[in-house]
Amino acid sequence: MAARAVIALVSVAEVVAGELADHLERRGHDVRQTRQPWEAESLLAAGGIDVIVVGDGLSQAEGRDLLRRHGGKGGEGGADFILICRPGDLVDKVLALELGAADVVESPLNVRELAARVGGLLSRRGRGNQELIVLENATVDLRSAIVMHRSGAEEQLSPGQVALLKLFLASPRKVLTRDDIIAAAPAENADAFDRSIDSRIVRLRRKLDTETITTIRGAGYRFDPPRQFAD
Repeated sequence: MAARAVIALVSVAEVVAGELADHLERRGHDVRQTRQPWEAESLLAAGGIDVIVVGDGLSQAEGRDLLRRHGGKGGEGGADFILICRPGDLVDKVLALELGAADVVESPLNVRELAARVGGLLSRRGRGNQELIVLENATVDLRSAIVMHRSGAEEQLSPGQVALLKLFLASPRKVLTRDDIIAAAPAENADAFDRSIDSRIVRLRRKLDTETITTIRGAGYRFDPPRQFAD
């Protein structure tokens, strides 16, 4: 198994850092938090950091100094930097990018968007671990078993629900009988027959907020992919 990606949060506001760390850790990443520049120096000197998010808790001079010494090295095995800056500070944005920041975002910010930016950098480094499925009203990260709704709310899929969803994804537009489902995606308890299958499908549809799983009366169930899945 590949080692977990490591993300360092340096002087990121406490509330944002807590939400971001929770978001990233639930996706299988290792998050380390520091408040002071010298702590960040120790982390970077030790190596193994993939992405470092520098918050506006640092002065602009301190942030630029950190970037000047360590920025622009993502392609050479060093960390990629995301800098959080104050709104409307175009000069600081440009300087940060020129000094090697991979991305610059303004505060106040959306934690989910920031996490997506971190994920994008990890993917470019070959360290991404997401397997995203886009449905009508939600996106599913299969590897971390998280449903991300358009509202911003998130829900966790159970192992049985992940197995059931993977079965449907592997057989698009094909009618699956109850026997097919019991054999390939058994329930998480001994009662896996008859109406319990109906209940599992209802719970999965509700959690995914989707109409893509259709009941075929007298036959079984069929997954009709949204347009993003179209061949």
